[in-house]
This record gives sequence, structure tokens and C-alpha cells, in this order.
Amino acid sequence: AREQIPEGYGEPEMGPISTGLGEIYQFEVRGEPMCHSGEPDTDRCYTPMELRTILDWNINYQLRSVRGIVEINSFGGELKTYQVTLDPNRLAAHGLTVGQVAEALSNNNRNVGGGYIAHQGEQYLIRGEGLVETVEDIADDVLLHDHRGTTVTVRNVGKVEFAPVIRQGAVTRDGRGEAVVGIVMMLMGENSRTVVNRVKKKIAQIKKTLPKGVTIDTFYDRTELVRRTISTVAKNLIEGGLLVIFILLLLLGNLRAGLLVSAAIPLSMLVAFTAMKWAGLSGNLMSLGAIDFGLIVDGSVVMVENIVRFLHERRHDNETSLKEKVRLAAHEVARPVVFAVGIIMIVYLPIMALRGIEGKMFVPM
Repeated sequence: AREQIPEGYGEPEMGPISTGLGEIYQFEVRGEPMCHSGEPDTDRCYTPMELRTILDWNINYQLRSVRGIVEINSFGGELKTYQVTLDPNRLAAHGLTVGQVAEALSNNNRNVGGGYIAHQGEQYLIRGEGLVETVEDIADDVLLHDHRGTTVTVRNVGKVEFAPVIRQGAVTRDGRGEAVVGIVMMLMGENSRTVVNRVKKKIAQIKKTLPKGVTIDTFYDRTELVRRTISTVAKNLIEGGLLVIFILLLLLGNLRAGLLVSAAIPLSMLVAFTAMKWAGLSGNLMSLGAIDFGLIVDGSVVMVENIVRFLHERRHDNETSLKEKVRLAAHEVARPVVFAVGIIMIVYLPIMALRGIEGKMFVPM
């Protein structure tokens, strides 16, 4: 495939389809009532195995159809499997090996095409359907016929039952015991708010298809985090602007000076957003938090304060124009301000030099 790409169209390479921040939606599959430990699997309650099966084969398959979703990771519960526990003594009595039983199980669980039969100008397709559907189907699989013509099946050499695969952990929630959880992973580059809204609509449709007593309980929604982050950024910026106005009004007694310095905050954000647009960075949790943390308006505070002081001291100087006074005051502190802001920027250089996951996290800053 690499040779088929026209020259000049770039070099193909493997890349991730999701990121470490792709977990945008988490939910629990709950069944009421839940079976207690040791209680048999009945229609009266739901076992962790049943809930995990509903998550893997009902909910997950429908959620994967949502645009912008990579996969849904399942955690908790018991992964349902068909288990055959063989009795070594019975195997030896019938002269069978474990490999022969495994081969017989494989051969008895498939569909086979048988060609067709032509009759009166029509073709009839022949197909052998041998897929197992129940535990009893597996137990009835024929292994061999002994010397007396007796059929030996799987149930004659072992026990067939539902059993979970070897577990590597468990999920608990709110002190209620074991839980079955699904985590929705977003495609890299998608808008989390838009994708979560699609997931919510699909979840509402899926709830109508679930068995009686089974519900989907959402406990993490990225849109709520995004909403809170935007609210926090807006609150900090507004409070910061009001605080600057108040402090400068208190110390300088000049309302216009406070308003000028406060104007530096939205202007700095405008420049930051312009740079993000140019660099192709999205307005996500990391970038918004970085802007909120990294706005540097110290220079405007020093500059405006010195201009107010300079104008007050030269208020009786009628030979110099107001514009020239402002220029002289700004020139007086320009170099210290440039050095001060430059030092702050140099402090950020080690962060900009980070690579790997750390680098991706701090690039917006």
C-alpha cells in the first residue's frame, strides 16, 4: 500500500485514534434487584455476568454507531463464557484426549455450505447450520461412537456450564458492592461537547430496549466539566478585572487608569485565542485552564501606574504636550517591564521543552 501512494502526498504512519483525554462519558449498568453472592442465577435477580453481557452485546454495539466514538471500554462484572470441565477418568475410559474434545467442539459449531440442487429451472441452496445456541447444544455434541455403537457426547466426559474468564480486577461504586461500568472513548480531534450530546441521545434510545429492571446510571459527563471550566475562567477574569480596577482606584485615585489596565485582560485573551487558532489548538480543558493561569498583565499595571504618576508630577508643565508626557513616562519603565515579562516567559521555557504525554498536556500553556 505504501508504494501505491503518489509521490508528494506524504509518508503514511501509524497513529492513535484517541487520546488520554478521550474518556468523555462514563456510566454504570444497574440491575434491580441484584443477586447476592451464592444466590443462583434466576429470573428474580441480575448477576454481574448478566449485566456485563447486556453491556457488551446490547449497549456497546448501539453506542459504537454514534459519530465521533472510537470504542466503549467495559469494566467490572463477569465476562460470560461457555466452559467445559472435563473428567480425566471419563476421558481415559472412552480413550479420548483433551485435543480431540476441543476439535470436536470446534467442528460442531459452524455453518457449512453444501452447494445447490437444480430442479425444474430453479436452484435450491444447501447449507448446514450447526452453530450452538445453548449449553445443552454443547453438551449434546458427539465426540465418537464406541465399539458397541454407543454415542459418546460431551456430557458423558464432563460438565458444561456458564463461567467467567479469569478476572484481573473488579469495579465498586458508592459502597454498594460490585458494579458494571462502561467508558465512552472519543475520536481524537472531535468536539467533546458535541459528541457527548450525541451519546446522551443514543443512551435515551438504548434505555427503551433494556430488559425490565436494568437501567443506565451516568456518573461522569464531560460537558459538565467543560461548563464548570468555562464558568471558572469567566469568573476569574471578571474578578481579576474588578480587583485591578478597585486596587488602582484605591491607590491612584484614577478610574480611567483602572479601566485601561482591566482592558489588557480581554485583549490578552484575544491575542491568546488568535495564537491558538493559528497553531491549531482547540479550546479544551487544558488550553482554557492554561489561558486562565498564564495571562501576564503585570506590564500594563506598571506602565499605567507610572504614567499616572508622571502626569501628576508634571501637571504644571504646560510646555510639554500630553502625548509627549505619556511617551516619556512609558519610555521610563519600558525596559524594566520588558525584562520583567521576559523573565516570566523564560520561566516557562522548561515547560515548553517537555516531550511525550507531559508535553502534550502543557503545549496550550
